[in-house]
Amino acid sequence: MNPLAFVARILSYFNLEPDLHDHETIHESIRKDIVFKGTNLWILMFAIIVASVGLNMNSTAVIIGAMLISPLMGPINGMGYSVATYNFPLFQQAIKNFGFAVLASLVASTSYFFLTPISTAHSELLARTSPTIYDVLIALFGGMAGVVAISSKQKGNVIPGVAIATALMPPLCTAGYGLATFQLDFFFGAFYLFTINTVFIAISSILISQILKFPIRTVIDEKQKKRVNSYISLVIALVAIPSIYFGYNLVQKEKFLANANRYVSNVSVFEGHYLLKNEINPDEREIKLTYGGVTMKEDEQERIIERAKDFELEEPKITIKQGLVFEAFDIKNAEIERLRAEIFNLNQVTKLQQSQIDSFYLDKQFGKQILAEIQNLYPIIKSCSYAQTFRYTDSLEAEMSTKLIVFGLDSPNQIFTKDEKTMIEKWMKVRLKSDDIMVLYSFTNAPKEDNE
Repeated sequence: MNPLAFVARILSYFNLEPDLHDHETIHESIRKDIVFKGTNLWILMFAIIVASVGLNMNSTAVIIGAMLISPLMGPINGMGYSVATYNFPLFQQAIKNFGFAVLASLVASTSYFFLTPISTAHSELLARTSPTIYDVLIALFGGMAGVVAISSKQKGNVIPGVAIATALMPPLCTAGYGLATFQLDFFFGAFYLFTINTVFIAISSILISQILKFPIRTVIDEKQKKRVNSYISLVIALVAIPSIYFGYNLVQKEKFLANANRYVSNVSVFEGHYLLKNEINPDEREIKLTYGGVTMKEDEQERIIERAKDFELEEPKITIKQGLVFEAFDIKNAEIERLRAEIFNLNQVTKLQQSQIDSFYLDKQFGKQILAEIQNLYPIIKSCSYAQTFRYTDSLEAEMSTKLIVFGLDSPNQIFTKDEKTMIEKWMKVRLKSDDIMVLYSFTNAPKEDNE
């Protein structure tokens, strides 16, 4: 394929002209959305109250709903469109209606937050008080999407999406919260975010209007065009430059927070000292560490602070505090060790006694098991006694451990032969895995003197 034809084919996918309304329809649509009276005004007031309730209750879903309801995009697009086409009467009308809408919104939100019993600043409110360069990008590209959708025959769900992304309502309501609670930092931060959104949505309208070559409906000379373009550049600079500064600070805070967390994790255990608590304040570049353990010496604290350099933390304010001190227990260390030794000895004695009890129980069961096995060979054996005992002699040697087995028979008439006794004894040695055994026989129905 010819490269030029290929490029032309690719560019055809970006062509907006087939989907555009005619210029007159676009003009009328933008002009109607500028006006704030009747239906639009009531919808705006309701949307402001809904957004204020959502911020007050920290409900994201309610805030999104309010942004979808809000008709604030109309006059902002009107301002951008009128500047792009140098339609100054329309621009004045858009400014007048937009100012009225902002004033009405501030009155409604301030009244709500003044009357509501809940005045806590939740995360949804706090998120609207620190605008950055990223808010500029959102407003700029979101506004472009909105103007393209207004100009297109196929609007789809772009307009609601732009309303959510650019978020005009929440900062305006947060500004009302700042006025109602007399917190000017909230008011100025939120109103600056609202200004960013307003200006860059309007700028995006100017850009798209010029790209789509909307017709200029008034006569204007080149000097006026240059003057208007200068004003536009000045407004962009005044609004964008502070946001760049705030964006840079945000990046630095996030970087400090990440490095500080890595540093804290590294010094959580340090030469017998254990980190009990830590606080990281990226705004003040401050890290507070509370340790438990023996009293920390100054040189140890200095070494902990020195480690911060390994984590790209430049001149952080590191404060080290002593929490739980274990030295109070050192006086009783000897007593504790003695008690531990006694507890250990008691445990050993308990284990030995338990072992003896278990051995006795096993011996008891073992005699029963031997009886069951030998009766298969010699049914005349009726009972079996088994025990581990000691055998003593009249010599000076120590006692000898031996295993004693006593088989019971009914009468002396059932006595085994010598060979049978030898066989039983051999079997018992193999069975007990011991050569030191004694096998005896007793007779249930015979006098004691007849028992062997």
